[in-house]
Amino acid sequence: MADEYGALQIHTVEPVDARTTVCVVRCVGGVVRPGQVYDRGRLRLEAIEWYGRCVDLVDPPHSAKVWLSGDGVARLRARSVIATHGPRRYGYVGPPDIRRAAQGAPVGRVVRTAGDFAAWVGEQDPRDLAEPFTYVVDGEGLLRLAPRRSEHVACAGGAAVAGAGEVAFRRTGDGRWRAGYVSNQSTGYCPDPDSWPAVAAALDRAGLARPGDGFTHEVVFRHCGACAELNVVREGHFVCVFCDADLPVA
Repeated sequence: MADEYGALQIHTVEPVDARTTVCVVRCVGGVVRPGQVYDRGRLRLEAIEWYGRCVDLVDPPHSAKVWLSGDGVARLRARSVIATHGPRRYGYVGPPDIRRAAQGAPVGRVVRTAGDFAAWVGEQDPRDLAEPFTYVVDGEGLLRLAPRRSEHVACAGGAAVAGAGEVAFRRTGDGRWRAGYVSNQSTGYCPDPDSWPAVAAALDRAGLARPGDGFTHEVVFRHCGACAELNVVREGHFVCVFCDADLPVA
């Protein structure tokens, strides 16, 4: 658990004393558990209450009441986001019915090497190669691939991911396969653009050439704290298109 990533958005702050506060929060990333340390060591999560009972964890997009202690309690404000500093992981935050429908569906093919990819791509309908495929980077940093019609949550087997989106492949002049198009377009996991290093590392491990600077199509997702709708942020305009509330910048 020491390296497990967790991120919380603060909704209300009720100070108990100089070093303890109770907050209503929403989990916006990873898995949140008692004992985790936030805000560069300035906050410790002591307990989680969910619908009147103490629980061992909360994950996206659920809300809960938490007890936080440490020197950082004075810095807490409504709408701020605090996070641990373990490896970043994204839990599923899409519609529950899609998650239920994905249960039992085939998971994505793990691609560890160029040979794995050659075997997988040889099984695909050639017509599908003109379209992007669904991908995730799993908890072990491995690339998983599935046909585009597959849901990301099915590709990941329902687990948290380090990255997710769509990827299109083409052959280069020397016969190698290259990921010519790579996005973080996944409304099920809503990965941030900073998931690119994990995606790049998984492609490198699989022996697949890739863009060098980042996603070729980059998406910024935000859930509105007021109406809970999912927004795609365009041109840095952090305002909900459904209710006009401000969206969290972090």
